[in-house]
Amino acid sequence: MTSRANAQNQVRKRPATIVDVAEVAGVAIGTVSRHLNGQPVRASNRDQIERAIAALGYRRNSTAVAMKTNTSRIVGFLVPALGEFHAAMLEQLSRQMRLSGRAVLSFCHNTQPATIREGLEFFAAHRVDALVMDGEESIRHEVLRHIDEGLVVVLYDNDIPGLPVDRVFVDNRKASARAVNHLLELGHERIATIHGSQRDSAGRERLAGYHDAFAARGLTPDPILVMDGQWAEIRGYERMRELLTLANPPTAVFCANYNMTLGGLAYLHEAGIQIPRDLSLVSFDDVPALRLHNPAITAVGQPIAEVAEAIAHIVDARLADPSAMGRHEQRIDCGITLRDSTRRLK
Repeated sequence: MTSRANAQNQVRKRPATIVDVAEVAGVAIGTVSRHLNGQPVRASNRDQIERAIAALGYRRNSTAVAMKTNTSRIVGFLVPALGEFHAAMLEQLSRQMRLSGRAVLSFCHNTQPATIREGLEFFAAHRVDALVMDGEESIRHEVLRHIDEGLVVVLYDNDIPGLPVDRVFVDNRKASARAVNHLLELGHERIATIHGSQRDSAGRERLAGYHDAFAARGLTPDPILVMDGQWAEIRGYERMRELLTLANPPTAVFCANYNMTLGGLAYLHEAGIQIPRDLSLVSFDDVPALRLHNPAITAVGQPIAEVAEAIAHIVDARLADPSAMGRHEQRIDCGITLRDSTRRLK
């Protein structure tokens, strides 16, 4: 039996090491190390090393690599939950990060401050290269502490004002104004909104856009038509019921996310209220359920792939030059897809 075969036989009884890879490949340990760290080696050596890695089932010790090179090739993704929007972001971000040899590790916190803190500690302990997160203002000081310790942070969806971090957001205010303006152009003036939590920057911006559309025409919306849905489906159901049972109900509704839209649609179905004959409806967030609904719902679509690409470019730039950390903000426009859920008032 050859020495290489002996090495392979011995490794079956224990995890393979870089020494085993070098022996089976017939190259120096330093050559294997250079290849594993992305440094150039001769093509013939590279092929031998890859064959040896495959034959031995060699796996790099990522913790040891992180300690030695100060990089783990892992990007953290800290989000409330993996619903339609955040799940799509995770998919697109994973694709983008894979292009630079990184993987994305997610942690869901359900908007609980204690769980968010746990997630921050988890990612710090795993020495992630960077953290991408939906901002939560209640844990500002904890995030700042990790930034001071060198963690690269990129915010998306919601802001944490004042932090020295990079940000990639869609232009919530502009997109919401455009959606409401579409209803105004159709002759609606009693336009209600079921808005998101005002604790969140996205909620504040989308509500501001609603008011902007009225202000641009010298109008003021009826305050009774402005209702807080807290981003939740059940709240969308309840608020839609309240709106449609008013003595003077709205002729149109703008829902500030798809969860509240789905809740509102559930109430409309139960109450026998037909779209758009009885009510025009526009949603922020364009998810498959809205496209498949009969009639299909006019909606603002967030360019998730474009946001993920921008985040990936920022992470690459920050890791290449950590001294440039922070304070770059990018706003990306949203599109609106007009479907069959709105009509012109006669």
